[in-house]
Amino acid sequence: MANLEELRKEMDRVDDQFVTLFGERMQVAGKIAEYKRAQNLPVLNAQREREKLADVASKSAPELAEYTRVLYALLFELSRAYQDQLLDRHSALLDQVRAAIAETHPLFPQAPSVVCCGVEGAFAQQACEKLFRNPGMMYVQDFEHVFTAIEKGLCEYGVLPIENSTAGSVKQVYDAMIAHDFHIVRSVRLAIRHNLLALPCVKLSDIREVVSHEQALRQCDGFLQSLGVKLTVCENTAAAAELVAKSGRSDLACISSRACAELYGLACLSEDVQDNANNHTRFICITKNLEIYPGADKTTLMMVLPNRPGSLYKVLARLYALGINLIKLESRPIPTRDFEFMFYLDLDTSIYSDDFARLLAELDGMCEQFQYLGSYSEVNG
Repeated sequence: MANLEELRKEMDRVDDQFVTLFGERMQVAGKIAEYKRAQNLPVLNAQREREKLADVASKSAPELAEYTRVLYALLFELSRAYQDQLLDRHSALLDQVRAAIAETHPLFPQAPSVVCCGVEGAFAQQACEKLFRNPGMMYVQDFEHVFTAIEKGLCEYGVLPIENSTAGSVKQVYDAMIAHDFHIVRSVRLAIRHNLLALPCVKLSDIREVVSHEQALRQCDGFLQSLGVKLTVCENTAAAAELVAKSGRSDLACISSRACAELYGLACLSEDVQDNANNHTRFICITKNLEIYPGADKTTLMMVLPNRPGSLYKVLARLYALGINLIKLESRPIPTRDFEFMFYLDLDTSIYSDDFARLLAELDGMCEQFQYLGSYSEVNG
């Protein structure tokens, strides 16, 4: 039996041949790209790829057939990425992104008018103060009114929660972003510390009902179950604190922040009642027009893919081929279709890279529907 060193040398010999053949294959792919340019043909020929996958699988050993299919599927993605690079296909979206980069002021606004949900003391207000030096604040009742306030010209920007490390994504915000065609211009991640607040002199044993935002209640589920109290949902944590302060009830408490305790004259019955000590919420700053500020290194996309095997894999393989890091992938049901889904992706990549430009140029041809939600940077909370 050959020893390990001999086997590795044999593997190296095969790899050397593979690298040479891969180079030859890519050269042929380049020639095919030039032919397609001359004939104005699309890069993707789905029928040819299906036939080729079936052919190479049939030629391999039965136990390696599926591995062969996966290998060649990736080779096809690499070939298409290379052909797209050579062809430098025009993309209207890429033109829009480049125009936004050129036209956006190099300095992020310091004192704009900003709208968020809730009342004074809300976590969204704290996020605004992290994003802007001196924002002019406007408060509305719910997420939908944030979008309409900007569309009506009442404010320039809005700040909304998009994701919590415990409770997950705020799906209503994603849906509204698509419906209103808004863009993300910056984000901030805040450490969230929840507290049980009540009127002064109230004891924990007096509490029979707790009110707060549904996300806050979810993030404190373990603690609240131990109390065995009624849970009531309201618009946000600051509104909950205001409600308790005005209620005059000794059996009512809220889940809210220390800042709200001071603002509304409430006492803290229990501190840090969130289930996860590492509890963070990510807030996004949105606006109607596409603005891309210097340093943008995150991009959020929405896509609807063909409902057939391998559709998502092809997108992921293309990201891999381009060296783009996928930091979030989430599916959402499409309201008008039964058991079909849209996908939200967060990418960690510089907007100035050639790979990012190629991705934007290629995605339209891979998706049934595709929406660019913005490129931005994230600040520390």
